[in-house]
Amino acid sequence: MNLNIRPDVVIIQDAIINTRRDLHQHPELGFREFRTAKLVADKLTALGLEVQTEIGRTGVVGLLEGRGFGPTIALRADMDALPMQETGNPPYKSMNPGVMHACGHDGHTAMLLGAAEVLTGIKDRIHGKIKFVFQPAEEGQGGARVMIEEGVLEDVDEIYGIHLWNYQKFGTIGVKSGPILASADIINIVIEGTGGHGAAPQGTVDAIVVAAQLINILQTIVSRNTNPLESTVVTIGKIQGGSNFNIIADKVVLNGTTRAYTEENRQLIKTRLQEIVDGVAATHKAEIKLKYFEGYPPTVNNAELTQKVMTAAEKIVGTGAGLPFLSMGGEDFSYYAQKIPGCFFFVGSAPESEEPGSVPHHCSHFDIEEQALLVGCSVYVQLIEDLLIK
Repeated sequence: MNLNIRPDVVIIQDAIINTRRDLHQHPELGFREFRTAKLVADKLTALGLEVQTEIGRTGVVGLLEGRGFGPTIALRADMDALPMQETGNPPYKSMNPGVMHACGHDGHTAMLLGAAEVLTGIKDRIHGKIKFVFQPAEEGQGGARVMIEEGVLEDVDEIYGIHLWNYQKFGTIGVKSGPILASADIINIVIEGTGGHGAAPQGTVDAIVVAAQLINILQTIVSRNTNPLESTVVTIGKIQGGSNFNIIADKVVLNGTTRAYTEENRQLIKTRLQEIVDGVAATHKAEIKLKYFEGYPPTVNNAELTQKVMTAAEKIVGTGAGLPFLSMGGEDFSYYAQKIPGCFFFVGSAPESEEPGSVPHHCSHFDIEEQALLVGCSVYVQLIEDLLIK
């Protein structure tokens, strides 16, 4: 492994790891990151940065102003945890019942605080400004959108974000231009038919039969309507209907999700869903109502910024910089990248004793290779050195 962790990061490695462990022990849900936000604000204030709190409710922003004129670069970390019970037994296990850092946001926060400390130490060499953006509520609540509405991107020229990634080996950086994460939308379908006795189906409209046909036909959106070279997903993850073995159901509720790497496919899926719902309803003389909730848009990396990340990453991980293990998951970093040039990249964090992916994100025993924190922090510092130090 050809790693070149920056010496200025190695010096503070204990602080970075201890911060991550402290946050892991005290996880907080989205828009409730009160202790986390205070910890972040206190550390940024101690560095002498200009600090704003309660941006996007519980978000924190630290501003570093360099000596000379130059662009403003934003670096973003998310802070929220997930509503789940931790089942692993690390020495830094969650102390908050039913809440756990099962996605790595504790590490994201620790890496960015480490980068802020290193960069503050060399601020006299920096030409430009750095915004350290600590964002709440990434896990489904769209904290990024709220921070944008409250002005976090004002005067920002470029934004970068990191995600620890247990699907990649430690010592790697995954990045590519274009789509890197999918849109994440939610669908709710209510089918209303006419119930009756299971032995006398005549005169009924069996909502379960309608649901079965609808689910099968919906799969043709991916297989027959979208380009097979462009990843899309339509999933029905929940079915509720029926009350007894001999009763024809008069109502079925379906819940699911759709994913797409492009906005064009996202809208195509939305349109075809409604067309298919209307067609199946007419065929079976049922009433079907579709509610489509738009979640996060696709996360699309700017090509120029992607190359900047690659250049910095190669200095830290050598040949370990390259294409990421792609996912159809969603990320609200996408909102930033819709407004200004952005790049989101992955830091391989699979525990060295495990195969990549065997300790997946959002599992109750999630943990990371903590040395990956030094890799991510080093890439952040190297990126800023490349961009703002003349």
